[in-house]
Amino acid sequence: MSRNPEAIARMIRDAQRIAICSHINPDGDTLGSAAAMRLALIKMGKDPVLFCDGKVPDQLSFLPGIEEMRIPDEMEESFDLLLAVDVSDIRRLGNGEKLIRKSLHTAQIDHHPTNPLFMEENSVDGDAPASCILIREQIAALGLEIDSDMAVCLYTGISTDTGNFAFASTNAECFEIMSELMGHDLPLAKLNRILFRERAKPQVLLMGRALNSLRYYENGQIAVMKLTQRDFEECGALSEHADTLVNFGLDTIGTRMAMLAREGEDGTIKFSLRAKEPDCVSDIAQQFGGGGHPQAAGITMYGKLDETAGSVLDALIHKLNG
Repeated sequence: MSRNPEAIARMIRDAQRIAICSHINPDGDTLGSAAAMRLALIKMGKDPVLFCDGKVPDQLSFLPGIEEMRIPDEMEESFDLLLAVDVSDIRRLGNGEKLIRKSLHTAQIDHHPTNPLFMEENSVDGDAPASCILIREQIAALGLEIDSDMAVCLYTGISTDTGNFAFASTNAECFEIMSELMGHDLPLAKLNRILFRERAKPQVLLMGRALNSLRYYENGQIAVMKLTQRDFEECGALSEHADTLVNFGLDTIGTRMAMLAREGEDGTIKFSLRAKEPDCVSDIAQQFGGGGHPQAAGITMYGKLDETAGSVLDALIHKLNG
């Protein structure tokens, strides 16, 4: 896997109508990447359209142009190019996979080490802390300068995927880009509050349910939380409100791995897995058809909450003691 911004830049220059697709259950990095690329393509005189098979979280509604996001089924037109951003594998496109058949060419920009390089052109660096790092490089390869709106998008992706610059993946390149972004009047304090401090009431209530379900295994080395669909309904919470709750389990002193299992409205069980270095959970996720980063990965399964959670927990215990 390697960065390949020049090849993708050539594809972009040869295209006019371009679909930009984020992954399902969108987060700050995939949406920040998409929004930044949209702004860059507009500067080039292109016709970009944003797609995501999922709702934009209210917390990220401030991203410039994100209100233009559409679901894949809304468009029947064809595209010169499909550009997937921060999408670790084709399944993470959801219904966005349909756009491949509607596009003359395909490309992707991603930073997941488990990415199988599923597009025609692939700029993938599994060591990059965030896809927005690669998006900044892509914008430069197109010969464009960033502006204040792009800075907001890039900061959102980099900060959220590095845990507000706290994860082990955070490197010097992050801060080099941040220095540049600050030169574009980035409203750092305001965005930091929105992204990392403010919580909707349903999220706070759901946090209480998650913490109440917290159980420790292997002498406290593994933390497990579960959320039922009833928990979401009674708290008035959405799926997006559970996205960061797994970190509370991992933050316990002595805990090496953490898991949050939650029931979805569509009958799926979604898992968020986390680990502290040098432990790794991406290989566990891959065992169950998921993927992600060494210390942050996800799985989507069908079945009953307790049974599927038990299977994943068994795999974590085996990995811990292996």
